[in-house]
Amino acid sequence: MKQQKFYEVIIVGAGAAGLMAAIAAGKRSKTVLLIEHTNKIGEKIRISGGGRCNFTNINTSSNNYLSENIHFAKSALASFTQHHFIKLVESYNIEYFEKTLGQLFCKNSSRQIIEMLLEECRRYQVEIKLNTIINQVTKNDYFSIASNMGEFNCRKLIIATGGLSIPQMGASNFGYELAKKFDLHIIPTKPALVPLTLKPEDKILLSKLSGISNKSIVKYLDKNFAENILFTHKGLSGPAILQISSYLENFNDKIVLIDLLPDINLHNLFLHDKNNKQTVANYLKPYLSNRLIEFFKQNNEIFAQKLTEIKKEKLIEIAKLLHNFQIVVTGSEGYNKAEVTKGGIDTEELSSKTMECKKVSNLYFVGEVVDVTGWLGGYNFQWAWSSGFVAGNSC
Repeated sequence: MKQQKFYEVIIVGAGAAGLMAAIAAGKRSKTVLLIEHTNKIGEKIRISGGGRCNFTNINTSSNNYLSENIHFAKSALASFTQHHFIKLVESYNIEYFEKTLGQLFCKNSSRQIIEMLLEECRRYQVEIKLNTIINQVTKNDYFSIASNMGEFNCRKLIIATGGLSIPQMGASNFGYELAKKFDLHIIPTKPALVPLTLKPEDKILLSKLSGISNKSIVKYLDKNFAENILFTHKGLSGPAILQISSYLENFNDKIVLIDLLPDINLHNLFLHDKNNKQTVANYLKPYLSNRLIEFFKQNNEIFAQKLTEIKKEKLIEIAKLLHNFQIVVTGSEGYNKAEVTKGGIDTEELSSKTMECKKVSNLYFVGEVVDVTGWLGGYNFQWAWSSGFVAGNSC
């Protein structure tokens, strides 16, 4: 016989935000049920950071997030900071290290973070049900959840079902559909932190560079990111490209500029070495990979000429080309490759202090399903921990 049980708090989605919400509510001695529709807990945690989980960033602030309301994340991020999560990690003697730009990774395995969160759930007597498919959610005096595992009722319901990215990990549109059911406004969603694709002729041209990584500054309008880029057989990837992808309103013929030589001023070097008898290609060898130099040499004959033979105006053109290499973006690799989903539940519908719906009492949305998108580098996990905490802590 299928069960029917009442809980004070039910959380839907056993990812980072859902686990933290469950722990925070359990810590307040609430009866808590955590529901997951797949057969595993914390899959995105497991695969993140190459299996080491970039669990937060020591530089986290609200400036590292995109949203229609850029101030919304401040309250949650201040209530449960990166330092709070680091303290939790340290209490479990999990070794970690800073990789770059404040990004913190487990020294050994991301499974340590999952085990830590599960141990916290056990400590606060959180009940967990996997393989639970929700068929219907209704609300009268309380929420009633009909599922393949029976009916569950609760006073407070927290939705932590994530976005549409990485569907192979179990991503679904459940949170958005539930929001629509309760007449909540949704900011249109799109893939973010995603590799970019190019028009066919550029794709063919740049495919010769596939596999090359280059330290760069990637620019779009007033935004720029100084990290590595990676040329792929489909287009462009790498940290700087993923970062800038979140700022493209759409992927239709957007011009992205790439400074391939961020550590030098090539124009000034040319002026200083104008009597150098090396070819441009040879002159650039200390600064660019051989394959990149060969690419430009094949597509621009001036790279085979000696600096002494080239007019000043032409040297300026070369410098501009390499400091502002222009790429026309025509698409992305979509949700299959996107690390996160931009857009989601409109933050105007939610309390920034508790993540509770303004229109629907006792209903909360946390994590990626909300219109708050972090930069690459641990920021999205920190949003999950912070938003999950404030929701669970207010129950």
